[in-house]
Amino acid sequence: MSTVLNHVYLMPGMAANPSIFEHIDLPKDTYKIHWLEWQIPSKNETLQAYAQRMCKFIEHKNVVLLGVSFGGILVQEMSKFVKVKKLIVVSSVKSHHELPKRLKLLKVTKAYNILPTQLVSNIDLLAKYALGETIKKRVDLYKKYLSVNDKTYLDWAIKQVVCWEQEKAHPEAIYIHGDNDAIFPHSCVGNCIVVKGGTHIMIINKYKWFNENLPKLIES
Repeated sequence: MSTVLNHVYLMPGMAANPSIFEHIDLPKDTYKIHWLEWQIPSKNETLQAYAQRMCKFIEHKNVVLLGVSFGGILVQEMSKFVKVKKLIVVSSVKSHHELPKRLKLLKVTKAYNILPTQLVSNIDLLAKYALGETIKKRVDLYKKYLSVNDKTYLDWAIKQVVCWEQEKAHPEAIYIHGDNDAIFPHSCVGNCIVVKGGTHIMIINKYKWFNENLPKLIES
């Protein structure tokens, strides 16, 4: 009797390329990993329309869909258009209520319209936007992972995070969050698996935890 192959689609976080998943390694007799990549949106494209467009890159049925950070917001929207076996949201938010005050303020003031995203060719500034930290000694690491620096994309992405309207957690999603996440510090409450010592980039530096636990979560 042949083993059913589970197709696992991985969506990176804001400005990140899918190489953030390079150390995610699941048993190859049971799982096949597919990397999703950010596409440049049209200026006024809604998040829902973008999510529907991204679903065109999913070539299998009943997939596992995992997203990190802003990618976690996106896969929650994508799950409205494609049937999933499991929806896994990492280092992200369950609703707009979990967004930190600084992002809620951007929405109220509409200051997201005037953020200097044209400066993101500066990798240090891009790291602050995407990861909430300066990079110092890790500049080469972030040059590797943060490569989506198109101004149209960044203007759009920041607005989508700030203006996301989801009121409550997706009822079927598995939420995984680090207890030391500086970007989304309010996301460990409620129905959530908390990774001790996990930061916003734990998909990179705690990949062993994910390799050990993802198969169990997918099959649970």
